[in-house]
Amino acid sequence: MKNTILILLVSFVSLTACSKENNDKESELVRAVFDPGNLTFISNSLNPKKKTMSALYGNEKALESLSKESKTPNAGAVMKLVTWRYHDNPQYIGGTITGELVSIETVQADHLGKVSYDIKNSLVQNSPPDKEERVYYFMSYRPVSRP
Repeated sequence: MKNTILILLVSFVSLTACSKENNDKESELVRAVFDPGNLTFISNSLNPKKKTMSALYGNEKALESLSKESKTPNAGAVMKLVTWRYHDNPQYIGGTITGELVSIETVQADHLGKVSYDIKNSLVQNSPPDKEERVYYFMSYRPVSRP
């Protein structure tokens, strides 16, 4: 009988502890999830001054270009650099989470090797960024090594 009561008590406590909802309406943080489609994760970066984090996605040709440390993307390469603002995680002290989407930058090289640059959803776009400078920045990324 004591064991049954103890099991019921532990079950009740564990079930009610997991059902807490986050009703923090003051923060009003909006999180955006990016779907890379057929692109794979290549690398990431963090800018503490601007409180932004970025993730670089690309296809196989982009991965080859970045692995060879070339100055321009290979023909057929597609890369997307997704940048979010980050915020303190309200559920974990010392942790950060992605917040609003700042921009999605795309660099593509067509089958002839002509490179194009596009930016969307830019919250901080005062003037259009220099295309050559941004392509150079993309090409400065190094793929993360995976075991």
